[in-house]
Amino acid sequence: MPHSRKVVIIGSGPAACTAAVYAARAGLEPLMFGGVMMGGQLMITTDVENFPGFPEPVAGPDLMDRMRKQCERLGVGVVSEFVSKVELSSRPFHVETTEGKSALADALIVATGADARYLGLPSETRLKGRGVSACATCDGFFFRGKEVCVVGGGDTAIEEALFLSRMTSKVTVIHRRDKLRASVVMQERARANPKIAWAWNALVSEVLGTDAVTGVRLKDVKTGDPRELPCQGVFIAIGHTPNTAFLAGQLKLDSAGYIETDGRGRTSVAGVFAAGDVMDPRYRQAVTAAGNGCIAALEAERFLTSEA
Repeated sequence: MPHSRKVVIIGSGPAACTAAVYAARAGLEPLMFGGVMMGGQLMITTDVENFPGFPEPVAGPDLMDRMRKQCERLGVGVVSEFVSKVELSSRPFHVETTEGKSALADALIVATGADARYLGLPSETRLKGRGVSACATCDGFFFRGKEVCVVGGGDTAIEEALFLSRMTSKVTVIHRRDKLRASVVMQERARANPKIAWAWNALVSEVLGTDAVTGVRLKDVKTGDPRELPCQGVFIAIGHTPNTAFLAGQLKLDSAGYIETDGRGRTSVAGVFAAGDVMDPRYRQAVTAAGNGCIAALEAERFLTSEA
């Protein structure tokens, strides 16, 4: 028989854990489906310096371990399996995992996050957290006074480059074309910035370095000629993919696949709420995700109370 809960939470990052804490304290006995590697994007993050309450840097996995233990102390049920299917056409909502476990939920909170897109290079994977990053806001601080590269040509890439230019000595934007996709305003700001340089018609074929990034090897897309560009950091800014495939069109999504909400975590289906990066393509921070999780849990409680 499926578990029957007032609140089921899908996800295990800061948004999901915060929602679980608030739901548990409200007596809703939440059940959280967290996947095999619980913790979300913070599990591949090294030092976190911008999460409130930690005077010293805390490793991403350590921060998530604390959140998970807090959930467990409050009696949150945790299932370390991925959700493969949901049925949202009627309540209670039905949730099913890849391993065949299922649950029924009077209210559902989706906090499955979004995965950064990477280039898919073995050297890139090896040096993640050692100079390779997909979040300038998270990791830019560690590159003060150093030379870095940003890979991409859209608004996200240019925003990252502008942000990094405040603290680094030089930012080189690497783009595979000779024109940017970013908005005109963003392009103008970047071109006027003396710290930003450009590598046009270039693809990154390898990230260089053994224990830390020392540069990138580029390939000219027109001539095929290789060259090396020294740098100490590589920021990949080619977009994110929200983890919404399992919803199978049952919730309203925006053009990029993020769940649309009303600003209070409420989705297009009454009783279903969303929190964190799965509905926030702009900020993508642990602290904003946690705030979203709090809002979603409070709204879920109010929704259930209104029906009592």
